[in-house]
Amino acid sequence: MKTGRIFGIFAVAAALVSSPVSAQAEQQAMVISGDVKVVKTVTADDGTEQTELADTSVVVPGDKLLFRNNYRNQSTEPVENFKLTNPLSSAVVFAEDNDPALEVSVDGGSTWAALAELTVTNEDGTTRAAQAGDVTHLRWTLKMIQPGETGQVTFNAFVR
Repeated sequence: MKTGRIFGIFAVAAALVSSPVSAQAEQQAMVISGDVKVVKTVTADDGTEQTELADTSVVVPGDKLLFRNNYRNQSTEPVENFKLTNPLSSAVVFAEDNDPALEVSVDGGSTWAALAELTVTNEDGTTRAAQAGDVTHLRWTLKMIQPGETGQVTFNAFVR
């Protein structure tokens, strides 16, 4: 069972890295790529702790992952208000230490706001405040990307 789950995470990580999407016409002007790393805390010989990024060759439930989405404007024109949308697999949970202003969705991308502003409707019709585990998508709005400009947006998640 654990092996299947680990393999599933690899598939999820690969899908998330290759699947940031945008529905804008400027999409052809933008090149998007990404990767995923495991965030490890390592204790040095002197007892100090350091954070390191490791390959995702082995991940287990509870591991913290850093997802990086790289972008580049390959056109000769500036791109304004580019929306970079990243679905979040059900195999990971959005980490609470992400930027609280980050736009997220808890309903498959229909509604967008900061997590603290969103609610979820329970099966019985009552509502509750949305939580990190409810996040289905993340979105960044990149105000102005000049020709040839590159950049990166990141987020953290935990393996379920």
